[in-house]
Amino acid sequence: MSDSDSTKPAAALADRSRFRDMGRSLKHRNFQLFFSGQLISLIGTWMDTAAEALLVYRLTGSSFWLGIAAFAGQIPVSLFATAGGFVADRFDRRKIVIGTQTASMFLAGTLAFLTLTHRVTVDEVIILAAAMGVVNAFDIPTRQAFLVEMVGREDLMNAIALNSSMFQGARVIGPVIAGILVYKIGEGWCFFGNSVSYIAVIVGLLLMRIAPKPKREGAHVTPLEHIREGFSFARHTAPIRALLMLIALVSLVAMPYSVLMPVFAVKILHGTARTYGVLMGAVGVGALLGALTLASRRGVNGLGRLVAIACGGFGTGLILFSFSRWYWLSLCVLAPMGFSMMTQMASSNTLIQVMVPDRLRGRIMAVYSMMFMGMAPLGSLLYGALADRIGAPHTLALGGFIAIIGAIFFARNLPKIRIQARELIIAQGMAGGEPAQEMTTPIVE
Repeated sequence: MSDSDSTKPAAALADRSRFRDMGRSLKHRNFQLFFSGQLISLIGTWMDTAAEALLVYRLTGSSFWLGIAAFAGQIPVSLFATAGGFVADRFDRRKIVIGTQTASMFLAGTLAFLTLTHRVTVDEVIILAAAMGVVNAFDIPTRQAFLVEMVGREDLMNAIALNSSMFQGARVIGPVIAGILVYKIGEGWCFFGNSVSYIAVIVGLLLMRIAPKPKREGAHVTPLEHIREGFSFARHTAPIRALLMLIALVSLVAMPYSVLMPVFAVKILHGTARTYGVLMGAVGVGALLGALTLASRRGVNGLGRLVAIACGGFGTGLILFSFSRWYWLSLCVLAPMGFSMMTQMASSNTLIQVMVPDRLRGRIMAVYSMMFMGMAPLGSLLYGALADRIGAPHTLALGGFIAIIGAIFFARNLPKIRIQARELIIAQGMAGGEPAQEMTTPIVE
């Protein structure tokens, strides 16, 4: 037997072990319930998102109004996320998520009713989008902080990656379904499907068995002091501050690319609503692969360097897509762009969560939400206004170029924050599945 043959069984075992590791957080019953319910709900959410953009574009025919609608749905996260983080750190997280999901179901149902009865106007779409944004300001930081209660510290990194995988899997399916439904029967049924989909996640949350938690710290502290403590930790902790600043930049200049997707689908690539769905689906395929790749990782070594590389890849993808006038070439560019986008965001989320103490988790994830979604409305408004003046392709190219500059600055700053990042991760006992005291390689490279 040759040496190569003798290594095959070991390689096969390693591959199987890596595959099992990819889904290890699903061994937790609570996370199984969350995962299955949330997957159904997120498909509905992406259907809603795609249909809403197409509805606004149909009602107005304007890139600017697309930006306004996106701004209305995202700016409340920036305004109210701090309150959401405070609530997440002081009260029962499962009950909060049940409440936010129920409110989202009602809002989606209202939009469905208005659209199906042909009463909807762009003003009503924007008002309902803003209301959903307020709900998300409480939902996003709470759901992120709730993950550790479902899986514990040991499997937190894997749960974050699988949560991102679920999000991106829904992103692949949802817009495609929306594109077909809008093309065949209109936007209203997408909104109705989204409303019904929330039932799955609510049922999953109700079936969970969560152990009683001790009373959270800080009951004697005023809400303002509680919020200020979270901001202070984020501001004075260099690795977290650097990650948050890069997320804020990318959310401002690169993430709003989706606002202009209807323009590219209809005007530039001369397609239909179905074209829009497939384009968004291509981004989702790449993002899903990125999230699954992270789920297979066993530690956080090298994630810092990966964040910088992925950010640069995201910017490069935006520039290439902006110059494409061929449908199939656009699809080929969007998939790796989605991979890079998800790799940066999921890696950043993972690094932040493994560095932050539990008592601050909700508030730090609120700051993360502000940087991730809170900056996006400004970017959406900026993208809509710029696209009306200089065109959608030039707007996307400019955003991609600035993202690349941000990646370069982050990479140059990595050596300065590496040691503190390692100390924070070891202090939280989150050395990526390895005993903290046995770690000898840099955590963030």
